[in-house]
Amino acid sequence: MSGFDIRDVAALEALYGVPGEASVIKVTDRLTPEYRRWIMASRFCVLSTVGPEGTDGSPRGNDGPVVRELDDRTLLMPDWRGNNRMDSLRNIVRDGRVSLMFMVPGSANVMRVNGRATVTNDPEMLSSFERDGARPRSVIVVSIAEVYSQCARALLRSRLWTAGDESAGLPTVGDMLTGIKAGFDGRGYDADWPGRAAKTMW
Repeated sequence: MSGFDIRDVAALEALYGVPGEASVIKVTDRLTPEYRRWIMASRFCVLSTVGPEGTDGSPRGNDGPVVRELDDRTLLMPDWRGNNRMDSLRNIVRDGRVSLMFMVPGSANVMRVNGRATVTNDPEMLSSFERDGARPRSVIVVSIAEVYSQCARALLRSRLWTAGDESAGLPTVGDMLTGIKAGFDGRGYDADWPGRAAKTMW
């Protein structure tokens, strides 16, 4: 801690000033036609949750819209196959507060949704997401409290969509696991991963 730590909202407001008009009027409690069009174009979002152990941010993706609109205040997110840690789901069943950040490749804007969520395994809802005989094991039902667009500065600064592939030389997941557990077969893990993922995508 230092003498420059900001410890209250009044100090923050004194430092940053008043938000512009667009930053205020953009917040709605439901999907507008424009917000709906943008979110339904998104195949990827980050789902943020909070629970007794802390916070969690989970990437969520699909080969079509990552969420489905039930109505202008409700979004549905199928929980397709993952690593079975259930970090997000554990948090939601104990504390329903969620945030979602939607991205679309090439767009420097993002869309943000804040609200509360529940987890359901209602058979009719699960079957509505069925594809090639596979169904999600549960669906996250998000009740929208706020939805709004985010300005483009962060994506422009990071050159997220324009920088090209910068992954060369980064450690693989196998490398990371070997670094954590001596003797772990990281090379084997990496070699098996593409085939395993292809068989367990849904």
